[in-house]
Amino acid sequence: MGLDFPHGGHLSHGFMTPKRRVSGTSIYFESMPYQLDESTGLVDYDMLEKTATLFRPKLVIAGANAYARDFDYPRMRKIADAVGAFLMMDMAHISGLVAASVVADPFEYSDIVMTTTHKESPVLGVDLESAIDNAVFPGLQGGPHNHTIGGLAVCLKALAGQLMELGYKLVSGGSDNHLVLVDLRPLGIDGARVKKILDMASITLNKNAVPGEKSALVPGGIRIGSPAMTTRGFTEKVFVAIADFIHEGVEITLDAKRSVSGSKLQDFMKFVTSHDFPLAD
Repeated sequence: MGLDFPHGGHLSHGFMTPKRRVSGTSIYFESMPYQLDESTGLVDYDMLEKTATLFRPKLVIAGANAYARDFDYPRMRKIADAVGAFLMMDMAHISGLVAASVVADPFEYSDIVMTTTHKESPVLGVDLESAIDNAVFPGLQGGPHNHTIGGLAVCLKALAGQLMELGYKLVSGGSDNHLVLVDLRPLGIDGARVKKILDMASITLNKNAVPGEKSALVPGGIRIGSPAMTTRGFTEKVFVAIADFIHEGVEITLDAKRSVSGSKLQDFMKFVTSHDFPLAD
């Protein structure tokens, strides 16, 4: 059981749609998602517990792709124990924060902790559990490049605070880690259009689904991470300026949307890449 992809989970944690098994983990294993409480933007642990009691998984996965809050590891440990499951934490997005003791430590409660380094460093995956070391090497794989394993230290509070000051709605109301997930639906705009405009201004972020919507093709949110900026020495003051730049990009997106005659995404994309749109040059 892993966090559902439209609710911030990772594709590799068993994601499937009603019509198709998308991730290899959903093809080779029987998977069941758990979700957020859409009223709070937080993991619905009560529903996770009820579903786990019925589904009886062998593995419960903590960790996410677009979830800005800590996981309740003691609660998840209790749920896993009740159904005889292992608890695995995928901390690929927050390993630097765990190392710096900025967020909760998953090691005390997890059977397996895994991460990657290539959010900022060379590509590498790491399983932090001695009990499976020999099964992986020399049993299945070669040795990792240990000299590339490093930690990350990031800060996102200034960015999140400025975005909220500007009136943006953050999923779960804030952030405990290195990312913020912004719900743009109250503004009448979507993540695909905002991402396009910000790409044209050389500001890179993700369009991202937010809780409560059906499609990931034209999602209602954007996901913003801080590692690329913090590793370049950006300070809190600079993060406030970044929030202002993003806000300006959203305002430009709204103006552009109002100037397009058609309502489809392709109409918007055609307009903003034409000579009629100033940023196109």
